[in-house]
Order: sequence, then structure tokens, then C-alpha cells
Amino acid sequence: MKLVEIFENFNTYRSQLYSPYIIAEIGVNHEGSMDRAKRLVDDAKEGGADAVKFQSYKAETLASKNSPSYWDTSKEPTTSQYKLFKKHDSFWEEEMQELKDYCDMIDIEFMSTPFDIESANFLNRMMGVYKISSSDLTNKPFIEYLCKFNKPIILSTGASELFEIQEAVSWIEKHGNPLALLHCVLNYPTPDMSANLGMIIDLKNKFPGMIIGYSDHTLPKDMKACEIATLLGSVIIEKHFTDDKNLQGNDHYHSMDKKDLKLLRSNLQKDFNLLGGFRVASLKSENSARLNARRSLVSQKFIQKGSVITSDDLTFKRPASGISPKYIDQVIGSMAITNIDKDEQIQWNMFKPQ
Repeated sequence: MKLVEIFENFNTYRSQLYSPYIIAEIGVNHEGSMDRAKRLVDDAKEGGADAVKFQSYKAETLASKNSPSYWDTSKEPTTSQYKLFKKHDSFWEEEMQELKDYCDMIDIEFMSTPFDIESANFLNRMMGVYKISSSDLTNKPFIEYLCKFNKPIILSTGASELFEIQEAVSWIEKHGNPLALLHCVLNYPTPDMSANLGMIIDLKNKFPGMIIGYSDHTLPKDMKACEIATLLGSVIIEKHFTDDKNLQGNDHYHSMDKKDLKLLRSNLQKDFNLLGGFRVASLKSENSARLNARRSLVSQKFIQKGSVITSDDLTFKRPASGISPKYIDQVIGSMAITNIDKDEQIQWNMFKPQ
């Protein structure tokens, strides 16, 4: 399924839990190597991702040269955003088109987050949905520019107050673009105690007409954060993706790899097997229990033909192949039309109303 189809079938996804649409965010973890980028796409496909997402930017248009870091410098020692982004901004229109073609060839959806007007323009022909970073949630002119492409938008909400999200939503709603909001915490990495997955519920309540998802920055470990986010109703799960979590760099150490992604899919399959249906009903597998573990009305002494059946004549025992105890009021006061032995299940043909 393509991401745009989730927007088209939103009411279906809103009605109950579904296995999430998983975006493996390669970002710039390709380190400027096309071979590695394609290998990461292959890994994401094998791991069970529905889409891969890159990032398209130029350091000069993204950050000033004195922009400070906001990540764990013990993992990524670069202290300037500009210098870090400059290391990874070599992939541009030609490279994105090559990756788009490769994704099409192996049947996984291609995405890339634009961070400027130029990348937004050339990405328009390559993807059906735009992703806006949390960092651009207050960037009204850029958001409104992206809206003009008349495509669905996914907006991450990291480091935002509710009123700021509401403002951004109002800018997008003015243009009529279908919108998904992703709960996100802008800590790299995000400690488990700061994940605040409960915010997913608040987003669902505050924005009932929108798809809600989760963009995860916790350390992958057992992938529990993404699993819980799904069970809280996240339709889209996004997480950074790498092939080597030990590599130095801002987006490697908190990324999932192919093994983590497979674990998430496996855990979610178990979860959904346990969840089963969302409508209360007895199961076919319970038919034997319905018949044998429930009770019937049973005579607790000999009842002579022609006598009036009283409550003292009756008890209730397994199995349920006789009259259910719920009909006891219809049996009491009726007349036995046959002899009924002690410990015999009461049947409808044994009596008639007075």
C-alpha cells in the first residue's frame, strides 16, 4: 500500500488498530555513498519497511555558520549544525532521482524530507506525500509553499506546544491538504522516560480528523517504543535507519537496523494476533466451551408426571445441552407431562405451561 492510500482510506484506519505504515528514515546515513544508500534501501525492504525516507538539503540554506549543536556531542562531536550538515549535503536532485528509480524497481516507497524551496520543487515529481520536519513546524512560509503542491502532508510535532501545532494545522487546513501528525521528541537520543507516548492519545483527542503517528528517537533496544505507539493508535511509524549503529554520527546510534525492524514486525504480529477482532462476539473456537462449560436446568429429585414444577425441583449443572438456567422462570409453575428422573436435564418437551 502506498502512503497516499492511507490518507484516502482514513476512516478505515481511524475505526480500529491496523499494522502501521513503517517509514525507515535513512536520512543522510548513506554518508554520501550511492552504493550504501541502495544497500540501506535493500535492508529496509528486507526488514519490512513500507517506505524509505531520505533528507534533501544544502547546509547553506539550512543553518547559519554559527548554529550550535542540539545533539549528544559524545556521540556526534561536531558542535556546529552548519558543519555537520555540510558533511552530508552532497545528494541532490540527480541522486534523489536515482534512488527514487531504485525504490520503484524493488517496490518500496520513496520519500525525502525537503528543507528548502529548491528540493521541494524537484521532489514533487518523485513522491506523493510531503514530510515536514519538526524543526519547520513554525516555518509558515515554507509550510504554505509545500501546501501548494496539493499533496498530503506529514508533520512531526517535536518540541512543540499545543498552540504551535494548532497554528501549523490551521495553515495547512486553509489549503485543504490531508494531514498526518507525528508525535515526536527532539532529543537525540530520547531517553525512555522522555518518550511521552501518552501524547499520542492527546493528539488523537485534539485532532480527531487527522491521522496520528509517531516519529521515534529512542534507542532501539527491543523496539518497545514503536510497538507501544502502535497499540496507542499510531497509523504511521517513522524511525531513523542504519546498517551500523556503532558508526560515529548524529543519526546512527539511535537508529534501528534491519534486525530491529524485523523484531518490530514480529512483535507487532504477535500483538495483533493477541488483539484479534474489535467486536464483541463468541468465537468458533469457543463452541465446545459454550456447550459443555455452561449449565442446564437439572432435576434435583424425581418429578412425577402431572405435578407442578417448583424451584425445589430444580438445580443447574453442566453441560448446556438442556434448557438454560436463564429460562427458569418459564419452567417454574409449569406441569410435567412426563416422569422426570433425578439428575435429568430439563428439556422443553417435558412440561407445558399451566
